[in-house]
Amino acid sequence: MSRSVSIASSSRSGNFLKRALIGWALAAAMILADSVSAEAEAANPKYAGIVVDAKTGNILYSENPDRLQYPASLTKMMTLYMTFEALEAGRISLDTRVPFSTHASAQAPTKLGVKAGNSISVEQGILGLVTLSANDAATALGELLGGSEDRFAQMMTAKARALGMTRTTYRNANGLPNTAQMTTARDQARLGIALRQHFPQFYGYFSTRSFKFGKRVINSHNRLVGSVRGVDGIKTGYTRAAGFNLVSSVQTDGRSIVGVVMGGASTPARDNQMRKLIATYLPKASTRGGPTNLIAQAPASQVPAVAAPKVAAADVDLPHSGPVPDTRYEVAAAAEVAPTSEVAYAEAPSSKSANPLLSARVVAPATEKVAAAIPTPAPAYVPEEQGDTSVDDVTTASTKQSTVAGGWVVQVGVSPNQKAAMDLLDAAKSKGGKVLRSAKPFTVAFGDGANAVYRARFGGFDDQRDAVNACKALKKAGVSCWASMQ
Repeated sequence: MSRSVSIASSSRSGNFLKRALIGWALAAAMILADSVSAEAEAANPKYAGIVVDAKTGNILYSENPDRLQYPASLTKMMTLYMTFEALEAGRISLDTRVPFSTHASAQAPTKLGVKAGNSISVEQGILGLVTLSANDAATALGELLGGSEDRFAQMMTAKARALGMTRTTYRNANGLPNTAQMTTARDQARLGIALRQHFPQFYGYFSTRSFKFGKRVINSHNRLVGSVRGVDGIKTGYTRAAGFNLVSSVQTDGRSIVGVVMGGASTPARDNQMRKLIATYLPKASTRGGPTNLIAQAPASQVPAVAAPKVAAADVDLPHSGPVPDTRYEVAAAAEVAPTSEVAYAEAPSSKSANPLLSARVVAPATEKVAAAIPTPAPAYVPEEQGDTSVDDVTTASTKQSTVAGGWVVQVGVSPNQKAAMDLLDAAKSKGGKVLRSAKPFTVAFGDGANAVYRARFGGFDDQRDAVNACKALKKAGVSCWASMQ
C-alpha cells in the first residue's frame, strides 16, 4: 500500500513538473515572440518611430522621424485639438449639438452610424473619436467648426504650422485615404505633447476605455490604456497605405514621455513595439522639468489665412445656453480664433543621443479667422432600434452629480476620476479668491463606473453676468473655464 501511494505521489509530482515546464516554455515563447515581433517591426520598411521626454523635449529614441507617412486616424488628434480649442474659447460647449450632413453620414466605417439630418452632442463626438475612431463624427465636428470639411482641413493645416508641425498637411478631418494628407512621427509627437499641455482639462477623455451610445457599448481601440502602467492615451490609426499607427502618452513615477509608432505591420506588432519603447526609454526620461509648457503661444499674426465661408443670417442660430463667449451678442458671423501656438522646446544637453525636438522657429504669414456661427441644431440622434425621439435616451451614459446646482455654472475642467476633478476645483478656488467665495463646487460624472469622466464645476451664480465675470477672473488667474447653463 505504501509503495502504491508513493508511486501515485511520484506520478502526480511528475505531472506537476511537466505542466510547470510547459507553462514556463509557453511564457518564454511568448516573451521571445514579442521581442521578435518588436524587432521585426523596427525592420519594417514602412516603420517610423520616436520617443520624446515630455518634460524636457529631448529625443530619447528616433528612427525615420521626419519621413513623410500617412497619418490615418492620428488625424483625429488634430480634429480633437481644434475641438478642445473651440471649447476653451467658448465657441461651443460639450452639450452643443453636432449636426450630421449627408457627407458626414456617408463616411466609411468605422463610424457611429448617425443618419443625415440627426445630431449628437460635442461630448458624444469626442468620445466617439477617442474610442471608436468614428469617421462620421470627425467629419461632422469638422463641418461644425469650419463650415465645411475642406475649410476645416485648411484650419487644421494652419494649426499644424503654428504648432511647429512643418511637414504635416491635412485634407480631411478623419484620416481616411488621401494621398496629399501626410505627416511625420516627429510632428505627431509634437501634437501629442500639445494636447496634453494645452488642454489638461480635456485630456482625460483620451483614457476612456468604453462608453455607451444608445444601446451600444463602444470599446476603445487603444489596447495599451489599462494594460500598460502609466499609459493614459492617446490615439490609434490604420489604413492599408499607412499601416498601423499609434501615439502613446505615459506618465508615471515622475517621468513623462510621448511615443509614436507609424507604419506598423499589424496591431500586435505595433503594440508590442510601443511596449518595448516604453519599457526601454521611460526609465531614461527626466524626473525634473515642468510644469513649464514646452509649447509656447505664438502671435496670431503668424497663422496662415483661411477664408471664412459666407453664412446667411438666416442660417445662424447661436445657442441659447452653453458657454458664453465675451462677444456672443456683438459678433454673429465670425470671431477670432484663440491664439495658436509655436513649438519652443528646451535645448537638449550636448549629446548624440539627445536632441531638441525642434531646432528652428516656425514663421507663417497672415492671420486666421473662422466662423463662429452655430448651425441650427438637427434632431437628436436616436439609434434605430430604440424608435424613440427622447433626447435623454441618446446620452452616452448616466449623469450623476455630487452636488446638485441649478442655474448658471462655471466649468473648470474634466478629469478621469472624481478625486482629480475635486483637485481641479480646489486649485481653482484657491486662485479665484473672492469671485468663488460663495460658489458651490461640485462634480458631474459622465459615464458608468470605471469608464466615467468627471466635470469639475462651480454653481450658485445668480445669473449669466455673474458666471461670465467669475470665469473672466479665473482666466486672468490662469484657470481655463467657461460659463454655461446647468
